[in-house]
Amino acid sequence: MVPIHALWLPILLSAVIVFVASSIIHMALPIHKSDYRKLPDEGKVLDILRAARVTPGREYRFPFCTQKEMKSAETLEKFKRGPVGMLVIMPSGAPNMGKFLGQWFLYCVLVSIFTACLTGQTRPPGTPYLEVFRVAATTAFLGYSLAQLQNSIWRGVTWGVTLKHVLDGLIYALLTAGTFAWLWPK
Repeated sequence: MVPIHALWLPILLSAVIVFVASSIIHMALPIHKSDYRKLPDEGKVLDILRAARVTPGREYRFPFCTQKEMKSAETLEKFKRGPVGMLVIMPSGAPNMGKFLGQWFLYCVLVSIFTACLTGQTRPPGTPYLEVFRVAATTAFLGYSLAQLQNSIWRGVTWGVTLKHVLDGLIYALLTAGTFAWLWPK
C-alpha cells in the first residue's frame, strides 16, 4: 500500500499534463469544432427567452410534463410535433473562462486524487510500470469518460459527439496512468 501523501507529485503533475492536453485538444485540434451549432433565428429565440425570464443555472425540458401527464393525448401530441429538448441557461455576460478553466483543473486534480487512492491501495511500492499503469488508467478512465455516456442516453447528445469526449477521456486517462507509473515509489 502506498499512502496518498506519497503520491502528491503524480497527482499534481498528471492534473497539469491533462489540463495542457485538453487545452490542445479543444483549442488547437479541429476534432470538437462541429460539436455545437448556432440556433436558427438566434436573435428571435434569445428575445423570446429573455421575455420568458428564464433563470440561470436551470435546466429546462420541453415540452415539460409531469410523469402523470406523460401519457395524456395532449402531451403526446406536443412531443410528436416537437421540438423536444433540454436547455441549460447560464448567467448573462461573457463566459468566464478563468472560472471554467479553474474548475476544470480542480476536476483534473480530483480525478488524480481518486486515481492515487485506488492505485495506492492496490499496488505496493516497487510495482512494475505496467501494473501501476493498468490500475491508474482504468481509474482515470472512469473519472474522465464513463459518465459522458449519460449525455447520449438521457440528453440526446449525438453518439458521435459523446464518443469524441470519451476518446478525450481515454487520452487523459492514459496520460494520467503514464505519470503515475513513471513516478511510482520504488
